[in-house]
Order: sequence, then C-alpha cells, then structure tokens
Amino acid sequence: MTHDPADLTASDYLDGAREMTAANRPFLAHLLAEEAARLTADPATAAGIRASFPDPTTAREETD
Repeated sequence: MTHDPADLTASDYLDGAREMTAANRPFLAHLLAEEAARLTADPATAAGIRASFPDPTTAREETD
C-alpha cells in the first residue's frame, strides 16, 4: 500500500469505491469513482465508471 496519494492509480480508486459501496458509503464511493474516472484516459471508460457510481445526492427523490 502506498502512502503518497500521487502514487494511486485509477484501479486503486476503483477498489476503494467498491469497498465504500460494500460498506454502504455511496457518497464516498462516488468521490473515489470520480477520481478514478479523472485518471482514466479513455472517455468511454471514464463515462462507464461515472455511471457505475452515480452521485447519490442527485439520485434522491423528494416526496411531498
């Protein structure tokens, strides 16, 4: 494990996002996935990452 965040790869961030999803921490999963997408060179792959970990604050439905 690295101690320097600059050494982390997109794969490292995706692993963290999956762990946060398993721990029921969707917002942290989203943030980690956003960083993974930012580090991904292929736009289609980055879009797929973002789609897999949507922002939970925009996915909520308001009830009246």
